[in-house]
Amino acid sequence: MPKFPALTDKQVIKKLGKAGFRFYRFAKGGHEMWVRDIDGKIAVVPRHSGKIIKRKTLKDIIDATGLSIKEFSEL
Repeated sequence: MPKFPALTDKQVIKKLGKAGFRFYRFAKGGHEMWVRDIDGKIAVVPRHSGKIIKRKTLKDIIDATGLSIKEFSEL
C-alpha cells in the first residue's frame, strides 16, 4: 500500500481539479463542495489555511472521488 499523503487544503483542491472536479458551492463551517460533472461525485473539503488535513478526513475525500490512494497521490 502506498504511503498516505500529508496534504493541505490547497494541495487537495489542486489534485481534485486535475481529477476533473470543479467548485460547486460553499458548505457549512468553512468547507467547500467540489463536484465532477461526468459522474456526479461530490467531495467536501475543509478550508483551514495552512493546516494539514487529518488522515481520516483525507481518506474520506479520496473515497468520495472514487480513486485509490495511489491514483490520488499521482495526480
